[in-house]
This record gives sequence, structure tokens and C-alpha cells, in this order.
Amino acid sequence: MSSLSHSLAPYGWDEGFADSYAPHAAEGVVPGRIVRVDRGRCDVVVPAPDGSGVRTVQADAALVTTGDPLSVMCTGDWAAVDTVRGYVLALLPRRTAFVRSTSSKRSEGQVLAANVDHAVVAVSLAVELDLGRVERFLALAWESGAEPLVVLTKADLVPDPVTLGHLVADTAAAAPGAQVLAVSAETGEGLDVLAASLAGGTSVLLGQSGAGKSTLANVLAGEDVQDVNAARDRDGKGRHTTTTRTMLRLPFGGVLIDTPGLRGVGLWDAGGGVAQAFAEVEEHAASCRFHDCGHAGEPGCAVLAAVADGALAQRRLDSYRKLLRENEWIAARTDARLRSEIRRDWKRKTAEGREAAARKRGGR
Repeated sequence: MSSLSHSLAPYGWDEGFADSYAPHAAEGVVPGRIVRVDRGRCDVVVPAPDGSGVRTVQADAALVTTGDPLSVMCTGDWAAVDTVRGYVLALLPRRTAFVRSTSSKRSEGQVLAANVDHAVVAVSLAVELDLGRVERFLALAWESGAEPLVVLTKADLVPDPVTLGHLVADTAAAAPGAQVLAVSAETGEGLDVLAASLAGGTSVLLGQSGAGKSTLANVLAGEDVQDVNAARDRDGKGRHTTTTRTMLRLPFGGVLIDTPGLRGVGLWDAGGGVAQAFAEVEEHAASCRFHDCGHAGEPGCAVLAAVADGALAQRRLDSYRKLLRENEWIAARTDARLRSEIRRDWKRKTAEGREAAARKRGGR
């Protein structure tokens, strides 16, 4: 069966995933897409037995659980599923993955969504615009391999079109290469453009609690599929109405992964994403006299020259430096953790070798 006629095609199934699944087809299992994960179990959309469409089944993840947090199954993964025994037998290779660092002391990455085409960053206009947070989300979005899109929600709260235009322009300046839209779930402003941008692909909806993600998800899905709570007036923040990452089918084609509000958005191995999020800084840096210029007073620094003549905003350079430092810091912590694990493993194997040698000598 071709990918175009396959019942999973509306969920993103294509020839590439079919090729990845082929080695598992002989095992008597079926392909499926994970649409929700909760405590080691997941909901998976699989082809209906009679070929009439799809059905959702529950499956256990015990057989694909490893010690690597980046390999943990997540919403958006494609899998080989044993629907008879209720197990996920294998996860197919991911094309993209949106990863952030956890707040734990173990310096681990957390995959929020897999196989995503569009990363939609929702930013509420009910509160003061935080461009630094937008840039942080964009760095992770670019690093994921997905195409980022910034959506300024609750645009109806900014009735002055001139002010709204300035907010969109400021955001666009902080988001080179990314589309920026002002939308309103109340008035419908911008929703047709957003729907056209997301049609046919897999999108993940990201942002802080209170950004209006659940409301936006309901509007895009065409029905009330997500609970919605009002945001607090004093800070625009809301309660976590979305508690798990859930995939929704969109009536205009494609699927949307809604996510809980994110309080922390730490970088994780996002050097390339930072470079794309600050493309104009990188462009100026290419003209610096020294290839390893730190843009901190070195002679012939094209970046500082661009700031001096107004071609580059000082705020952008400051934000660029901050995210670079953070990314280098988390990388150093991760390397230290890996070195520690290697040392522990070496000590364990050495001890086991000595014990084995002692037992051998004792048996003589």
C-alpha cells in the first residue's frame, strides 16, 4: 500500500517512514504514531483491521525503555506496535526532535515532541513582550530541525493597529528567517494565515502557561478538545490546563501537538540553533579580523562595528552572548557527566576483572 493511500497518511505517514518500518513488518506488528504518552504507556493511532481508517490503542513502552532520556518515546514518534499483546516493540528513527535541557542536576535533555515540521511559539500580547524568551524558543526550534513560527496571541487586546504593528515588527527583528503572525481566537484575526501555514504537516505548539495555547488548539481543531482556564490578570499566567503532550487532528490537514506550559526552556546542544536565531550577528561575525573573535573589544571586530553604526542592536548582541554562554555551560556539564560515567564504568569493570581473577586463582 502506498503512503498516499495508507490510512495513516493524514498523520504524516509517507514512503520514508514506510522504508524505516519495513524491517519490522515481518514481525506481525503494525505501524502507528504515538499521540499521547502517560507514565510508561501511550495512545497510538494504528490502521484499523478492516482497512477502513484508523483506531487508537493503548500500548506499554517497557520494551523500548532505555537509560538514555533522549531515546524515551514521546508524542510524535512513529513505532512498530504489537496490538495483540499491547506493546511498542520499536521506535522508528526520528527526523526531527524538539529537545530542551531539564532542570535536574544530571544535565539531561528532554524530548518534547518528535517528527515535527513546524514549531509554533505562542507568545501572549496580554503581558509585556519578552523578546529574550522568544529568541530562546527559536534557538531550540531551529536546532530541532523544524521550521519555527512565532504566533502573537490575544491580538484583540492591542486595539491600536500602529502599536500592534510595532510589536510584530519588534518580534520579527528578533526572529530572522521565521514567520511572525498576530492572531486572535476572539476575532479570528490571522487564523486563516496560520492554518494555511500548518496545513498538511506536523506542528508542535509551545509557550508559557497562559499564552493561549489551548484556546488556539481548540480553534485550529475546530472543536473544544482542550480545557481552557482564564489567565491571571496580574501577570497573564494561567494554570496548566494541558497536562500532557497530545496530538490533535486538524480539519484542514495535518496534526498539532499541544504541550503543557513551559516554565523553563533551557538550551540543549543548540549551538547551530543559536547561530540561526541570530543569523545577522553571525553574518557580521564572518567579517571579523580574527576567526575566533569574541566580540568583546578585539581589534577589527565587525560585530562591535555593526553595533556602533546602528546596523545591529545592542540587545541582540547581549542576548546572543547570553545564549552562547548558557549553551557552552550545559555542554560542559554534560561532558563532565559523561566523563564521570566513563570513570565509574571503568572502575566497575576493573573491580569485576579483579574479582574474576581472584576466583580463578582460588579455583586452582
